[in-house]
Amino acid sequence: MSDELSRKIEDRQLQIGMVIFPGFTLQDLAGPQTAFGLHAKTHIIWKTMEPVPTDMGVTMNPTITMDGVPDNLDVLFVAGGAGTPEIMKDQAFLDFIARAGKTATYITAACTGSVLLAMAGLLEGYRAATYWPFYEPLIALGIEPSYERVCVDRNRITGGGVTAGIDFALRVIAEIKGQEAAEFTQLVLEYDPQPTMNSGNPRTARPEIVAQIKGLWGRTDEAVRVAKAHMARRVRSSPLAAA
Repeated sequence: MSDELSRKIEDRQLQIGMVIFPGFTLQDLAGPQTAFGLHAKTHIIWKTMEPVPTDMGVTMNPTITMDGVPDNLDVLFVAGGAGTPEIMKDQAFLDFIARAGKTATYITAACTGSVLLAMAGLLEGYRAATYWPFYEPLIALGIEPSYERVCVDRNRITGGGVTAGIDFALRVIAEIKGQEAAEFTQLVLEYDPQPTMNSGNPRTARPEIVAQIKGLWGRTDEAVRVAKAHMARRVRSSPLAAA
């Protein structure tokens, strides 16, 4: 962590804002929040205090609305999930992320949350990771892709899909509070992955399994369309286009 960032994080309880939306993936939130909760006050953020449905049917209760979020967040975190293509079209949601990102010390996401950071203009000039079927919309937004499980580019930290959220959170903790704190957290969570198969990434999964997943994710095509339309609007509204 740089000296500048260190000065912003004093000896106090960390403030972490965790943004959710209808159709987010529970594990994208639950993994990081379990890790962060050992070290910080976590704020679960949505527009209202009404329960927010995940993409698997259960709901999550926000703890704060967007209007009440403190302006001294140490970490801004955005979850991902199947609802990403729809929330990409929600300008009020994206405007909130952009505002919160202006004052947050670290700007982070897991899974397809990085696409939402990009839509909010917070990843320009940075590399980012995302959920493996969603690299196409990330690239369509002009972001340099990182195919690491966790990508650290200065104060932008992004993770891959779903289970990568725990690896991501441990890396964030290591950046902010040091390696010992991250190792402590890993042991508390008994995070000792020993997968019983080797299909956790398209590089290692059988082609027919990869094809099945791609068949389920027509959402990727919609996200690409939204991303391209967003970039086209930016071009039309630029001073060069007006000239």
